[in-house]
Amino acid sequence: MLEIAANAALAVSAVLAGRNSIHTWWTGIVACALFALLYARTQLYASVALQVFLVATCAIGWWRWRHRELRPVRELGRGRPVYLWAAASTGLLAAAANGAVLAATTDAHAPFFDSLVLMFSVIAQLLQMRRRVEAWWFWIAVNIVAVPLYFSRGLVATSLLYVGLLVNAIVALRHWQALQHDDDPR
Repeated sequence: MLEIAANAALAVSAVLAGRNSIHTWWTGIVACALFALLYARTQLYASVALQVFLVATCAIGWWRWRHRELRPVRELGRGRPVYLWAAASTGLLAAAANGAVLAATTDAHAPFFDSLVLMFSVIAQLLQMRRRVEAWWFWIAVNIVAVPLYFSRGLVATSLLYVGLLVNAIVALRHWQALQHDDDPR
């Protein structure tokens, strides 16, 4: 039941995020709290840490979007891919370091893949809080890694949800790109 409730809350939150809705944040808080409990039970410790981070950033994102509702969707660095590559490289290095620590100090399952989900989700969340289009590229990468990771822990419903989240992220990327171009004064 916990997995089903967490999946339902996350599905709602993800669809709302793709639609650029402020309600993504409070539904995200509910989903992340439920997933923290679920991941603790399945030895995905980086994913537990991620859920704690996401609850906090969902609260901040909710506040920011509420007080800056008119801020448009934009690209990071106005379309310069160097920022995207720098963020991705930083995420990969941080995931490798975190994965090494987890592998050496815990009984974590798939510590490097779990850490990649953690680090790329952090980057995606921070970009989403600022309404940056590139957030969706990171969510796409997270979903690609998360599907087999969660399936390997017997979280079949969660794996299937992440397939849906992958589709949602692709659709949301296109939607946010269109929003960004609608707001572009050029």
